[in-house]
Amino acid sequence: MTAKPLAMAILLTAVLASAGHAQTAPKAKGPASQPAAPSAAAPAAPAAADQGGNAPQQPGWAARCSSASRDAPLECAIEQTAVLSKTGQLIVLLNIRVPSDTRAPVALAQLPLGLNLPAGAKIQIDDGKTIDLQIQTCESRGCYASTPVAPDMLTALKSGKQLKLSFQTMTKETITIPMPLGDFAAAYDKIK
Repeated sequence: MTAKPLAMAILLTAVLASAGHAQTAPKAKGPASQPAAPSAAAPAAPAAADQGGNAPQQPGWAARCSSASRDAPLECAIEQTAVLSKTGQLIVLLNIRVPSDTRAPVALAQLPLGLNLPAGAKIQIDDGKTIDLQIQTCESRGCYASTPVAPDMLTALKSGKQLKLSFQTMTKETITIPMPLGDFAAAYDKIK
């Protein structure tokens, strides 16, 4: 093992030891609900892969719709999470919702704590242009960044193979989490 993966493996062990028990994201209950986040900085995907079965796992895009009441409009969203397979700890969550009032999709990224906040986060679809996300707020469950989903971005998401969500740790090391897009179009068609 080279020095960099060894250092990341040590960091991962320290982070998981200090994190307590793993958290999972609750199902969205309405437009104002925020998904849960891990309570510590995210480990690097390569280091997690070196930990034997601790690689981030993604279950695919899940569609959910809910309403505040029977008379309220339906709010729908699709989301995908990246969790450590061994512990179930959430690393990132990407949620794309279609508000009932504007019908214009909005992406919300939930990131772990321990980030280099000025660097923000970035989304890249396949080898396309990088979209910068400004981190808007952090609280005990994680940090959040959002952006409107432009029509060209939506087209790229529907036809793309992989989305990469990246951010920097406080030590300015870039972490990139790949998220497959194979079932994105079918999931989005359920909520549009």
